[in-house]
Amino acid sequence: MSASPVTVLGLGPMGRALASAFLAAGHPTTVWNRTPGRAEGLVENGAVEAATAAEAIAASELVVVCVLDYHAVRAVTGPHTAALKGRTLANLTAGTPDDARVTAEWAASHGIGYLDGAIMVPTYLVGGPSTLVLHSGPADLYERHRATLQAVGGTCAHLGTDPGRAGAHDVALLDIFWTALTGVVHAFALAGAEGVSPRDLAPYAKGVAGLLPDVIDAFAQQVDTGSYPAGGSNLRSAAVIMSHVLDASRSRGIDSTVISAAHEIAERGMTAGYGDASYAHVAELLRG
Repeated sequence: MSASPVTVLGLGPMGRALASAFLAAGHPTTVWNRTPGRAEGLVENGAVEAATAAEAIAASELVVVCVLDYHAVRAVTGPHTAALKGRTLANLTAGTPDDARVTAEWAASHGIGYLDGAIMVPTYLVGGPSTLVLHSGPADLYERHRATLQAVGGTCAHLGTDPGRAGAHDVALLDIFWTALTGVVHAFALAGAEGVSPRDLAPYAKGVAGLLPDVIDAFAQQVDTGSYPAGGSNLRSAAVIMSHVLDASRSRGIDSTVISAAHEIAERGMTAGYGDASYAHVAELLRG
């Protein structure tokens, strides 16, 4: 059986990567971009470049949109609700869970099937075994198009019918990634101020990062159950350790915004009486 056709709206770096993956998996792929000239290379590999968004939509039952933000999604798709009616719009644009829910309501009001998704890898990994794409929305729509959606490679998971569930995972996982990377570059700056090069620090930094998987499992269990045994380290000791980093940063004129925020949260936990508990107990403060 031949592979199902798919349309990709938006040919920024991620849209191009998606279209390339669909092509490589043998899916007839139609592409369109608001700014012409982005389809070079894709057309050479077999894609069809549509002259208009309506023409691109008409080419496939499954329409994938991946643009800058949800405002761009509506700008691209809003004028073409008639063409999209009865089709499935798979939105792989980054945004918030509420963005996804509002867009799902808009799609439903126009008779458009809607799946929301989050691509959890950079463009250069799309199409390979490390690809991770999370989807949410109606299960029957996902099952209907699962084979095509999985053509991007790696792991393609359906998280549930709430259209905002993929976005909820996305923002939470990006929270981990970017706050962690901010810690990495801050550590390089702090080490550099003490004459330690980032290259020299890197092997030890990776060792510290290697502790995180076990900590994540333990903290997830504690936050889920609402029980926060201190184990080998409590919030009080964490606050003291953070103060050392804070003092060293200030003494060398290194921006301390991020570690100051973490230390302030730990201090709030102390004030709330969590000092003898696990650091994970501050989740209760962050929930508000």
